Amino acid sequence: MSTASEGLDILSPDIYAQGVPHERFERLRNERPISWHEEPGGPGFWAVTRYRDVLEVLRDAATFSSELGGTQIPELPRHDIRRSPDNLAVMDPPRHTQFRAIIGQAFTPSSTARMEGFIRERVVALLTRLGERGEFDFMDDFAAKLPMSTILQMVGVPTEDEAMLEGWIVTLLATDDPEYQTSEEERADTGRRFMEYAHALAASRREAPKDDLLSVLMAAEVNGTKLTYEEFGMFFMLLLAAGTHTSRLSIGNGALTLMDNPEQFARLRADPGLVRGGVEEILRLNPPLMHFRRTAKRDTELSGTKLSAGDKVVVWHISANRDAEVFTNPHGFDITRSPNDHLSFGYGPHFCPGNALARLSIRVSLEEVIKRMPTLEVCGRPERLRSNWFNGFKRMKVAVGRKR
Repeated sequence: MSTASEGLDILSPDIYAQGVPHERFERLRNERPISWHEEPGGPGFWAVTRYRDVLEVLRDAATFSSELGGTQIPELPRHDIRRSPDNLAVMDPPRHTQFRAIIGQAFTPSSTARMEGFIRERVVALLTRLGERGEFDFMDDFAAKLPMSTILQMVGVPTEDEAMLEGWIVTLLATDDPEYQTSEEERADTGRRFMEYAHALAASRREAPKDDLLSVLMAAEVNGTKLTYEEFGMFFMLLLAAGTHTSRLSIGNGALTLMDNPEQFARLRADPGLVRGGVEEILRLNPPLMHFRRTAKRDTELSGTKLSAGDKVVVWHISANRDAEVFTNPHGFDITRSPNDHLSFGYGPHFCPGNALARLSIRVSLEEVIKRMPTLEVCGRPERLRSNWFNGFKRMKVAVGRKR
């Protein structure tokens, strides 16, 4: 068993508060693409950093399970939203396939496209107001507002509850950053309140049915049986939490990537038709999630490395997306890159069902920012999240209207 050498720590959240350690991932890809890493307070894990190996793990749910140990590196309590067996991301096929079908039609590209008018109207309203201020926090004032309002519209949640729900989501998910750290008891209590809110909303919908995702969940059946209390509540939480936080980070990452690459930003201004390619390149270069864990269900081999049943196997999308075997000039930002088969939305059974909505939100945001804020620039140093899972920023002060 090969252990990571000193100086190649890729686990500590403190490292990521300063920036993603891309040079460490590059060394691992080149020298030990499947390497064993110690884990304080835990048994350790295999880090899978090369594109072809990440792809193999993600496509083989029969060998590499989400259900056995969850998708997070540490062992989490069952009540944690990230570990709950009723969380779609933590299910294995065939149960995962059955539950995923419940929301499948709501997130097809054609279904999602119908949201473009709402998203663009929301983006324009936000940017118009923020542009008048001259300076603002791109993360809190814009990037956080768009995904939340979009998913609330789709699910059918009152807009006046937006701030409350956003606070709950941060409590449940952003647990590594000191600014958001809470106790296990508080997270469990937040999860219970989320559940109660979901069921209270469902009760009101029974009296006044609507055409929304909440109604879809209420009518859903698996093998002829309605969702249980926990399954319904967890589905509701997942719909609100999974896409909003990651889309927020992606929109912020996209804006900063463009500001850091002014020549590419200028190309987009000159030819907005390149935005779709720009979205894919932003997702490749700076994905909102850096890794997911699987657990080996049996003794197996991966590219010649022997893995034992029960081993934690952690796939690092952020590393695979910069694999020189797959991507030319992997650390460069090229909005015309083609093909661009990044793994930011995963692969195989757990390929992100909300990928079309995320792509749409990022694209419309960039199109309108390019149109309305051509001189957008960052003020000072953006403040990163302290997290080895989420890749992005807490705060990013920007200015509009300055000359470069």
